[in-house]
Order: sequence, then structure tokens, then C-alpha cells
Amino acid sequence: MPDAANTPLSDLRVVVRASGVAAAYAGRLLGTMGAEMILLEPPAGSQLRWEPPFIAGTDVSALFAYHTAGMRSLVWDGRDTAILSEADIFIDDTPVAGRAAMGIDDAAIARMHPNLIHVSVLPFGASGPKAGWKGTEINLQHASGEGNLLPNGLSVEMFPERPPVKIYGHFAALQGGIAAALGALAAVWARPGTGGQYVDISCQDAALAVGAFAIQRYGDGAVEHRVERSFRYGGVLPCADGYVELLTLEQRQWTALVELLGRPDWALDPALSDALERSRRGPAINAHIRAWAKQRLVADIVAKGQAAGVPLAEYATPAQVLHDPHERERGLFSPVMIADGLVLDMLAAPFRFGAAPLQLRGGPPQLGTYDPARETA
Repeated sequence: MPDAANTPLSDLRVVVRASGVAAAYAGRLLGTMGAEMILLEPPAGSQLRWEPPFIAGTDVSALFAYHTAGMRSLVWDGRDTAILSEADIFIDDTPVAGRAAMGIDDAAIARMHPNLIHVSVLPFGASGPKAGWKGTEINLQHASGEGNLLPNGLSVEMFPERPPVKIYGHFAALQGGIAAALGALAAVWARPGTGGQYVDISCQDAALAVGAFAIQRYGDGAVEHRVERSFRYGGVLPCADGYVELLTLEQRQWTALVELLGRPDWALDPALSDALERSRRGPAINAHIRAWAKQRLVADIVAKGQAAGVPLAEYATPAQVLHDPHERERGLFSPVMIADGLVLDMLAAPFRFGAAPLQLRGGPPQLGTYDPARETA
């Protein structure tokens, strides 16, 4: 069980109705910070339960397991909103057109539950001309401008023929979930003076905010392109046995990199003492750095580079991250029960509020295991 002193939301109850990642992730964040989490599911279960990939040897969706860890499941037919009367926050991704029939539109909730924080999380928000639009992850990434810039960096160099597609996973939906959690917390903070509030989150807007730099450049008259969207030199470097990521922004870091490379003649060109000139010659510099890295082991480059003050680190695989001593020391992962007899390590949270790391209350819930009548009996 989590340490109550390290979970600032332990006095809050959050009810989540989530068919997609954004609403579920908003709830997951609040739950990890200590809130009591109740997941409202239709009789057949949330759509997330059937989203691949499935954990090997089980019928449990990995996506569902991660986003609902620590929640309790209540089968809800949409006719009785009494469950909301004791909630502090209600997070919902029901399409706008279907809310009134269930009594969970913003007007009905404001009337019946005036102190409830009602957070709507939809692909394009609950108001405006796109409020009724559906949107999958690929739609959201391109609608936010990010899709046009992918792949970039080493990826576009390795696979130049690939068209812009999307980042793996649920990048835009996760941004929407983060925005929803922050919106909910802001409304809770203001509730003593304002009462309940309606928070309208658009995943497109949240993902658009991540690409603010590209938008800024567009305002300056430059259209960013995926081929050019990379650090002029550095980035992800292939090595003899894996990858490292290098980023040198300061003069002292460039100087340290030159020493790490063994002070080759090309790097001693006086013109390269100027950061702008290094930027202009980025592709040529990268060709030299990558040729050097390709002949060396990741561990050697990282050890010598970090000792010399060069900002680089191993570009780890998921399995390496899971077993890395540093991540273990920080306590980023918690063992949770996924299915009968199966316990797996799962990321709890990449942040903490005290000396102890945050922990999860449990694994994904079985359908319908929460009974409000039993709780109050």
C-alpha cells in the first residue's frame, strides 16, 4: 500500500468513465498520487480491456493493465448517477451526443452535483465545431502538426523513404490525459472559493502545445520539416553494441567532446570554435562522430564521456530501463498482480512528493468487483 504521507490526494475520490487512453491516464495519474479510483464500465467492460497488445499468457490488455492499475471496477448502466454524489472528480470521455441521455452532460452534473469537478476529455474537446468529431491517435498526431514532422533525426536518415506516420503508442492521448489531470487539480485547488467546475480538455490542443517550437518557427516565417528537425550534430548515435544519445549545447560541452574524440584534426579547425559554424557544418560533424562511435562499445563511451563532462547516456531498450540499477534505486517500478499468479513490475510514476517513491494500490481491476452497497453496509 502507498505511504499516506507521500500521497497528497489520499482524501479525494475520483470516478472515471474511460473508453480511451486519455481519460484513463488522467485517472491513473491522480490515483498514483493517492486518490481513490473507481472505474465505471459498461456490462461488457471498457473498450480498453480489448486493446492489444495482450500480456503473454493472459487475456489482459497491457494498455488496460497500465492505465487502470489500482482502480476498482463498477459496472454502470448509465441510469443512476448516485455514484457521483460522493466523488470529488468525475473524468469522462463519453461522446457529447450521448451524455444527456445518461444524465452526465455538463448542465445536469452542475445542477445535481454542484461541488463536483467534471472533467471532459475528448479528441477535439466538448465545445466548438469539432466537438462531435471522432479521432484516433493517428488523427490527433496529424491534427496537432506533430505527424508531419515524423520520423526525424536518426530515423529519417535510416528510413528516408518512409512517409510521415506517427510516434509509436498514444502520444497525443497521453498529452490529453496529462492536461486533464492538471485541469482537475487546478479546479480542486479553486473549489473552496468557486465550488465545482467543468473542465473541457481537447487532446488535439494538448498535443499541439507540445509542438510549440514548430509553431513559433512558422510564425517567424520558417516551415519546419522532418528532415531538418534534428540537432545539427549529436542526437542518437549507433555504436558497436547499441546506441547512445549525445547533446552538446554549451561551448564547454563541445570542448569536452573534442577531448573525448581524441582531438582529431577535423575537430581542431579554428572555425569550429564558433557555435553557429558548428551548426552550419552539422552533417559533416555528425559523420565524423558516428564513424567514431560505431567502432566503440556503449559502456566505454558513456563512462569516458560522463567523466569528461560530455552530456551523453545510453539509449536504453525497455528491458534495459526496467532492470537498470539507477531506476531500481529510485523505485520507479512497483510489483503488481496482473492475473492469478502473475506479478509484473510496472512504472508507478516518474515523480515523487517525498523521500519514498510512489507505489500503486494494485493491478488492473476485474470487471465489476466494486460494490457501493457493500462499502456502505
